[in-house]
Amino acid sequence: MPKPFDLNMEEVLENWEPFHAIREIIANSLDEQLMSDTAEIVIAASKDGSGWHIRDFGRGIEIEHFTQNENPEKFEGPEGIIGKFGVGLKDALATFHRHGISPVISSRHGTYRIAMHPKEGFEDIQTLHVMFDEEPNDMDGTDFFLEGATDDMVDAAKDLFLKFSDTEIIEETKYGSILEPVIGEGANRVYINGVLASEEENFLFSYNITNLTKAMRKALNRERTNVGRTTYTSRVKSILKAATSDTVLSELAEQIKTRDAGVQCDEIRWAEVAQIGIEALAERDDKVIYVTTEDLLNNPDYLGDIQRDGYTVVTVSDSDRDRITSDNVNTFGDYVVDSQVSFEFDFVEDDELTSAEKAVFEKTKQILEIVGWGVADHPSVRISETMRPESDSSTGRLVLHDAAGCYSYASGIIIRRDQLASLSTYAAVLLHEAAHASSGATDATRDFENELTNYLGRTAEAAIDHE
Repeated sequence: MPKPFDLNMEEVLENWEPFHAIREIIANSLDEQLMSDTAEIVIAASKDGSGWHIRDFGRGIEIEHFTQNENPEKFEGPEGIIGKFGVGLKDALATFHRHGISPVISSRHGTYRIAMHPKEGFEDIQTLHVMFDEEPNDMDGTDFFLEGATDDMVDAAKDLFLKFSDTEIIEETKYGSILEPVIGEGANRVYINGVLASEEENFLFSYNITNLTKAMRKALNRERTNVGRTTYTSRVKSILKAATSDTVLSELAEQIKTRDAGVQCDEIRWAEVAQIGIEALAERDDKVIYVTTEDLLNNPDYLGDIQRDGYTVVTVSDSDRDRITSDNVNTFGDYVVDSQVSFEFDFVEDDELTSAEKAVFEKTKQILEIVGWGVADHPSVRISETMRPESDSSTGRLVLHDAAGCYSYASGIIIRRDQLASLSTYAAVLLHEAAHASSGATDATRDFENELTNYLGRTAEAAIDHE
């Protein structure tokens, strides 16, 4: 006669569905495979279609495994062990019973079934028992035959395991793996030791955490799924901070580059990860300048200089900027310093100009007044023998010829000396740079074109009035 073994269940996870219970059986089989270093587990439908088998080839389940205790062997076992507490099996058996699935569990130590049975000493109380038949079976490992389990139940259970998906691993770190993101509909996933813990709709990647913190072990609940983000956030950060692959770093860099558009993944909102993205972008694109909102508000004229020099402006928070340690990262402060020391002009004083050049240059005030600049407010205008190379706005690269003129908030308008060869040439360059000064806009922008249009109107009006 089979011996009854009281499972002594006081709390049942009523929201568990059969696939949750099947997940626990699969997890236990995978753990046994790992700890006993035996063959791959087998998950297969029965030949008569009445249920499903889940089979490992380890040491075989014993009656003691149905108790609810921490399992020291699993705590001290190899990395990747899924179960730790011995509660999953009992919860699974209770769930099977509630849903009319009849498990038959076989190993060399005997055969186990479940049934309601009077509690010892309390004959009027029925509780769930394991009915233990001690007659040994000639077999290796443990076979769970789940009579009544359907294909859909098993498929849903297998979907919770990274092992049974075709997800590719992008990079492995000592804390876990970064997995390829989910394409199209669906959310990215966070696995813990290969078992789904949560889904994240706005994550950049999926992850498999294999190195758990003490806090994570404590926080993991019996349900395994729908684990709160606070449980695994620190480990996802650690995984990304340990990443070195170009695929991961390039994606983080792109997130930084497009963050002003307001569409960014949740990982890049974490300061430590944002820093990784910032430095990764600097490694891949040396034409990026990081500015804070305060930089933009206090120095609007410099923004035009930055863009005219072919840089992409990326806005960062004050804390992001303060965390930057890489020498490859160009901040607004770096740009200002470089602009002051790297541009070498060979300025020409008034008394060094020829009489013809001086006659043209002396028209500066009159030209600027035509378009509305007053004596006191127009930028300074200086002549230089040479100019710094001009940036090609389409490529961001330096072209080989010098610019005819340039404007910056710090230096004012500077015009190359040979533009004084004629009044029309000089006036054209002067008004072009003056339009940058009054509009604060870069070349090929609507604001700059509108300012030039205004200049044309004022110039035409002045010319007609002069007639």
